Amino acid sequence: MASESDRIARAGDYVLGLMNDTERERAERDLEIDPAFRDAVVQLAEHMHMFDRAEPAGGEERWTQITQRIADLPQMRTSGLSDARSPTVIRSLSQRGVGLHALGGRRGTIIAIGLIAAFALGYLAGKL
Repeated sequence: MASESDRIARAGDYVLGLMNDTERERAERDLEIDPAFRDAVVQLAEHMHMFDRAEPAGGEERWTQITQRIADLPQMRTSGLSDARSPTVIRSLSQRGVGLHALGGRRGTIIAIGLIAAFALGYLAGKL
């Protein structure tokens, strides 16, 4: 019995046409007798159908359309894919590092000792 991930991977190979003749014939036979595999193929085919709705275009034009769609997603607005430059929110972070290691010298050592002392006191207070 194939696991769910193997079934989905095999269904994906079938839908995308990545199988050789022998594998394809076996997959078509399994479509008739294995309802779980058939459901996986139908589900993947339905998901792939959304790519059929796109307008056919040439190589470079198609890639431009794909990158533009990705750049238009809300989570990609600050990634730099879109033409509009987003303003830098915190300018000082690009000049200096972030964290205790960025303080360096005497200030960093004092803060580290203070934190160790605070944690030690908290630990001791919890044990009492």
